[in-house]
Parts: sequence; structure tokens; C-alpha cells
Amino acid sequence: MLRLQAFKFELMPNGEQERDMRRFAGSCRFVFNKALALQKANYEAGGKFIGYVAMAKLLTVWRNSIETPWLKDAPVHPLQHALKDLERAYKNFFSNVKAGRQPGFPRFKRKDSAARLRYPDAKQFEVDQANGRVKLPKLGWMRYRASRDVLGRPKNITVSSSGGKWFFSVQTEREVEPPMLRSVEAITAIGIDVGIARFATFSDGSFVAPLSSFKRHEVRLRRYQRSMSRKKKFSNNWKKARTKVQNIHGRIANARKDFLHKNTTAISKNHAMVVVEDLQVRNMSRSAKGDVQTPGKQVRQKAGLNKAILDQGWFEFRRQLDYKLNWSGGMLVAVPAHYTSQTCPACGHVAAGNRKTQALFACLDCGYENNADVVGAMNILARGHRVIACGEDGSGRGRKTTAKPASVKQEPAEATARELTHA
Repeated sequence: MLRLQAFKFELMPNGEQERDMRRFAGSCRFVFNKALALQKANYEAGGKFIGYVAMAKLLTVWRNSIETPWLKDAPVHPLQHALKDLERAYKNFFSNVKAGRQPGFPRFKRKDSAARLRYPDAKQFEVDQANGRVKLPKLGWMRYRASRDVLGRPKNITVSSSGGKWFFSVQTEREVEPPMLRSVEAITAIGIDVGIARFATFSDGSFVAPLSSFKRHEVRLRRYQRSMSRKKKFSNNWKKARTKVQNIHGRIANARKDFLHKNTTAISKNHAMVVVEDLQVRNMSRSAKGDVQTPGKQVRQKAGLNKAILDQGWFEFRRQLDYKLNWSGGMLVAVPAHYTSQTCPACGHVAAGNRKTQALFACLDCGYENNADVVGAMNILARGHRVIACGEDGSGRGRKTTAKPASVKQEPAEATARELTHA
């Protein structure tokens, strides 16, 4: 089986190499913006969309022009990929319009936007793992932090900057043994209920405490942002303050990424079948502000809840589980989320009153009591078994899996947004 995998490392360039990478990234940004301005002018004149091939010919003209001779200093392949990025952005825009979704029109890139250089051909670069260095066009050999081995044959490489540091990600291709799929009767299955008070609660009663990396750094981030707002924009002191803010954001993202990778790796190694709720995080974290005609209610409480939801990284958690279970021969099953926290796992009685509080479940019919999150995880696992066995939607009512997934988790009617925020 052929596997594509990316390996990311931190670069350690010298001063000259770092300046060159910034210049090359600036050239890519110039080409993207120039091509976008040309596309807009052509559209206003009634012309058709200019494809990549025609744009690539114009790039050759720009590189040989006396007005922009400095474009020749940059390698040509990252400039060509800037044009491909623009074409992809336009295609996404057209597809969103056709599908009736809110379109996102391509926008001009700012000078402080993320720098990125792409080299699509393995002949253009060389990775020397033994000495911890990589060779890039017009940059030469560059040291990097060799934290692990690069497995497989390199296909392409992407250089990017984040938080004042430079990284490169090399995509490789290699043959691996097909994962050994275990029989349904012999697999170790687990149901997972994600939340805020507990990041992940398992159907066996165990749980993972939340990291809440943004909440941990929120006070310091607010202080740095306040200091940045008092500086004159684009001054040297403003840039120093902005760097501090960017470093905090980078620390938050890195901590969350490390937390998710460690937990998803442990889950995928110990369980062959994982059942989760099919949550629509975008809908769940939508603002409750409303508009002038229909203003929202409890906007501040809902904003706090939205912040807590996005701080957990539920979508990334599910994405990592999906590909890691595929690699290990397991399966990820997503089931509808409705009434998982209001259904008794002992007798099947469904009522909002079963959920006494945010943490306590007590069945009004049979008296069964347990932690509400554990009950939710048990019901999620049971729905997963029904989906595998019968192809139902998991609710036990005979509907097929073509039913639309629930967009939000059903909580007790008595629970307010303030209670959910401070759960």
C-alpha cells in the first residue's frame, strides 16, 4: 500500500539565507497580487477567466521585464505555485457560488502575511538526514533540527514561516504493509463524548482532562495585545509588541497540537473501533449576536461558550483519529449526537429530565445514575454498534445513515449558556 506522509522540521538558516527567503516570499506575494489585479481588471472589461497556462506565460514576461528584474533572483517554481494558489482560490470561489454557499473571493496578500515557498519536484532539493541539513535552490545547504527520520522517497517540499521561525515540510512516498483489519467480534471498541469540563470521556468511565491552552495564556495575551494597541502602528515598538503577541499565539497552537497528537495516538493504538459524535463545530460555535431587527440573547455567555469550544480542537481531534485509525487498521464511526446525554443506557428511557445537572444523569424511569458524560459515551458506542450491524443512523428508530447529522449536541432544556460556559 502506498502511503503519502509529511515530515515537518524547524530550519536554522543564517542571516543571509533568512533574508533571501524573505525576499523570495515577497516575490511570490508580488506575483500573486499582480495576477489577482490582472484577473479583476480582465473581469471588469468583460473578459473570461485567465487560466494558469496563460498566467505562467505572463510570469516569464514579468521576469524578463526591465520594471521587475528582481523577480529573476527568486526561484521560478515558488512563483509558479503562487499562480496555482490563485487559480485554486478562484476555483473554490466558483464552486461555493455554484453550491449556494457564501463565497470567499480571493484577496490581496499583505506584507505581513505568512511566507511560503513550494518546491514541487524532488530534483530541486536534497535532504541529508545524516548531517541534519537540506539543500534548496538559490539558498544552498541549510541546517535543520532533525527530530526524527524522514521515511520514504521525498516528493515535494514546502518552506514556511511561523512565529518568527522558519520550517520546512517534506512530503514522502513509501510502500507499507496493508493494515491488518480485525474482525468486528474481536475488536476493542470505545465510545467518546467530547466536552468542555472533560475534553474526552470514554464509555469505560475514564476521561481526559482538557488542556485549554488558550485559557492558560489568555491573561498574558490580553496584556500584550493591550500594549500593542498603545503603540503607533507599524513603528519599531509596535513591531516588537506584535512579535510578542505572535509568540503567544504560536505557543497556544503548539501546545494544543501536541496535546491532540499524544491523545489520538494513544487512542488509535489501544482501540480498533472508535465511535464519536458527528458534530458540526462551525454551527455550534456560531455567534448569538443576531442583528438589529432580531438581537440575540445571552450573547456574552454564548461568546464564552464558543471560545471554550474552539479552545478544545474537536474537529482536529476527529481528523487525527480518522487517519491514524486508518493507518493502524481500525475504523472511526461518526453517529448523530441527538439525545445522547438524555437517553438511559439501562432502560432506553429518553427525557430531558434525566439530565439532572451538567454532570449528573439520573433516569426518571429506572433510577439509573452515572456521570452524564459517561452516559453520553455509552450511548454513542451503542449507536456505533447499531450502525456497523444494521446500517441505521444509530438512534434505534430504523432510519438509514443517509439522515442528516445533528448540528448541535442536545443538552437539558433547563441548562443556560452561563452554566455550559462554567461547566
